[in-house]
Amino acid sequence: MFSIYSPNMLKTYEQCPRKFFYRYISNLNVPVSSLPFEKGKKIHALANYFLKGVNISRIETALAPAEAEIWHTLLDNPFFQKDCLQSEYQLSCKIGEFWIGGRLDAVVHDYEQYYILDYKTGSVPKNPEYDYQTMIYLLSMDKLLNGKYESLSFVYINLKEKNNYVIEFNDKLRLDYQERIINICDKINTDTIYQGISSNCKSCEFVNICDSSCVI
Repeated sequence: MFSIYSPNMLKTYEQCPRKFFYRYISNLNVPVSSLPFEKGKKIHALANYFLKGVNISRIETALAPAEAEIWHTLLDNPFFQKDCLQSEYQLSCKIGEFWIGGRLDAVVHDYEQYYILDYKTGSVPKNPEYDYQTMIYLLSMDKLLNGKYESLSFVYINLKEKNNYVIEFNDKLRLDYQERIINICDKINTDTIYQGISSNCKSCEFVNICDSSCVI
């Protein structure tokens, strides 16, 4: 059905198939406030410029005090100080019959040790090891490197709590991730009902137009 499945698509379907229908099949867009995300956008953009060697001295002076504190927390992070391979990098791979992919914040390395970085100005996922972002990016990077690495890890850099959550990729995770990705992509590909999950309605942007008891 879809040419490529992103982490947000899979998260949305798992949260509520009907929400997935509205967002990705009906392509409905409900205006939401972008204010909670502005700080994260600034830090991500600044990090991208920095890793690509752009002079950011003028941009740094325009940061609000809270933003400057977060930025320096990232600068001081040992993973962010490693050699950059790619920043704001779009990657994808094929798992079974399905293409998966997305845009990662950065890939850094220390000789043959590679680290996928994800900067969080908010919170880290509740189950980071099996978050779809973690799974898709590790599987895609594993395919891209074609096994030519000593180690491959996903690193959530929690700028709010000033700590890191590191997930080291291995053969067991590769098999687990592949199975989970194929299963949910297959469900999406064959679903014709998109039944709503009413327990998630309160925080859904489609709550005013959705009847979760309906079927399509």
